[in-house]
Amino acid sequence: MKIGIFYAYWVHNWNVDFHPFIDKASDMGFDVLEVNAGTVANITRDERKSLKSHANDKGIDLSYVVGLQSQYDISSEDNSVRNAGINFLQQIAKSVGELGGGPVGGILYGSWPSTLPAGTTDKRPFVDRSILSMREAIKAAENNNVTFNMEVVNRFEQFIMNTCQEAIDYVNAVDSTHAKVMLDTFHMNIEEDFFKETIIRANDLLGHFHIGENNRMPPGYGHIPWTEIADALRKIKYQGYIVMEPFLMPGGEIGRDIKVFRNLARGLDIDEEARKALSFTRGILE
Repeated sequence: MKIGIFYAYWVHNWNVDFHPFIDKASDMGFDVLEVNAGTVANITRDERKSLKSHANDKGIDLSYVVGLQSQYDISSEDNSVRNAGINFLQQIAKSVGELGGGPVGGILYGSWPSTLPAGTTDKRPFVDRSILSMREAIKAAENNNVTFNMEVVNRFEQFIMNTCQEAIDYVNAVDSTHAKVMLDTFHMNIEEDFFKETIIRANDLLGHFHIGENNRMPPGYGHIPWTEIADALRKIKYQGYIVMEPFLMPGGEIGRDIKVFRNLARGLDIDEEARKALSFTRGILE
């Protein structure tokens, strides 16, 4: 199991130059750097080629994540919005394919953040529209060595899938070997009854795994049951990436979107904290 870190740990805005963080991840001993899939889709082909070359030189794998904005919501009642979302997911798949393919995760099935419209209690029509749209978009993933991993997030961020079982049902309905489930310990802590049973339920549909504490701190600074999680990952013989996704700093787009309203990094050397979290995680998993 290769261990990675999300570039947004260090920055305030989503669209940035990823090259410095390839160097950071490599210098700290990480195996993977996770970057914004939307940014990768919107840079030039030469810029993507340079990014991949740099990552290869540093021995770093790349993984990708995105939360679709409202204009790309593939569950929307508006056909033009759904089509725009399908096209954007296809563009992401082709762009990541140029980099050799790999896992693309996040809120790919709707917009983020999002809640049900006022007066609506039945989310099934949104789920059904999303599945139909994903069946079209996933073809580009299949053709570009890309896996779309549907991230299960908590009820305060999205409504389409808040539990692992909802993600399993969605992925089974999409019916593609390139559609998988993505779990995140922060969200699991809010929505799932038990960590170990949830991971085992996902089994070979688990395509990507995010780790972070209940308070968005790096692993080791909260009450997430890491030994239990590691046991479950070993039990299902998980071989995908494990990417830590702490968010410590308020401010900017990221602080706003993730709702970081107090400085969790105060008094900390965040580079050193990343190194400590990597050592902690390796110790639990090995």
